[in-house]
Amino acid sequence: MFRVLDAMDAPHTGRILRLRLQAGEAPSVRRLRGARLRATGPDGRTCTATVTGFALFGGRPSDDRLARSGRVDVQVREDDGAGPIGLRWEIELER
Repeated sequence: MFRVLDAMDAPHTGRILRLRLQAGEAPSVRRLRGARLRATGPDGRTCTATVTGFALFGGRPSDDRLARSGRVDVQVREDDGAGPIGLRWEIELER
């Protein structure tokens, strides 16, 4: 499970989310690429999103960096209209 630390509109389409691992083991970068996410807001709203890529603000994402820091920046496309995903939302990878 991740928590959204920062969220912003991406330059062309979608949103960029800065995520911090809250619980569980860090997934691999390969597993995150193209993954479907379920996001739950502080008010209980939920939406789904798909990872379309990675933001390179802090450098290229790697399994080692994600395991060590617990943080990753992803670009997502929100699949339904319950968003936009914002601060303090909780993110889970769908199975």
